[in-house]
Amino acid sequence: MPKINKTITVQDINIGVSIIGEEDYICITDIAKGKESNTKAADIIRNWLRNRITLEFLGTWEQIYNPSFKVVEFDDFKSNAGLHNFTLSISEWVDKTNAKGLFVKKGKYGGTYAHKDIAFEFASAISPIFKLYLIKEFQRLKLEESKNSEWSAKRFLSKNNYLIHTDAIKNYIIPYSKYITDKEWLIYATEADILNVVVFGMTAKEWRKQNKDKKGNIRDYASVNELTVLSNLETHNAELIKDGKTKSERFEMLLNIAKYQFNILNSAQIFKTNNEK
Repeated sequence: MPKINKTITVQDINIGVSIIGEEDYICITDIAKGKESNTKAADIIRNWLRNRITLEFLGTWEQIYNPSFKVVEFDDFKSNAGLHNFTLSISEWVDKTNAKGLFVKKGKYGGTYAHKDIAFEFASAISPIFKLYLIKEFQRLKLEESKNSEWSAKRFLSKNNYLIHTDAIKNYIIPYSKYITDKEWLIYATEADILNVVVFGMTAKEWRKQNKDKKGNIRDYASVNELTVLSNLETHNAELIKDGKTKSERFEMLLNIAKYQFNILNSAQIFKTNNEK
């Protein structure tokens, strides 16, 4: 799975951001180091992890976004949280529960990384004010990515030898009617799959079922136009979440935005192709 490593600076603290597939992970070790010494950073994370409120948050997040999460093992950890002899490491948490919201990375850009939702929660435990600055800087990063999305998509796909459909001019297709008429799927949908349905007309899981012979995921086979719209929608979605819009409201709004942007991009591509003939 491809990884893209970046760094953001929050209150003079350099914090690593690892973009893995479709999700953003933030280095909470860097956050802890910025507030304490390097030697104490690991202790801060361990103390945060053994807290009952933290475990309840992590367990709830995993149950929402991770179908493979082991709830029985989680309940065992939660029942012991708060006891004086209770200890828990990130590696033990991941290994025992099959959690995907946290992971430990070694080497360059090493440290404990947390999904952005969890990283913001960790930042709250460090400092609510720092959390606000972290969110602001993270949003700035995503905005910069969206501004350079077409250039970044071409460079990224070319570098990794992924398929670019340069000869395919695709008209915007409204997703399968089941997503429009029956919105119960939205209750359990991840933010990534909401965007997948808007842009590609299906979830990542459905794509894998239909393309068992292909490696990678749905976004690895996207056109530059699709990746451009996808990147732009990620920024719009973040703003809509901040505004308190429900999943259903955001889905409808993102559909309209995608339709408009696809029409613009595809029309520009047709104009360019005709002029080159």
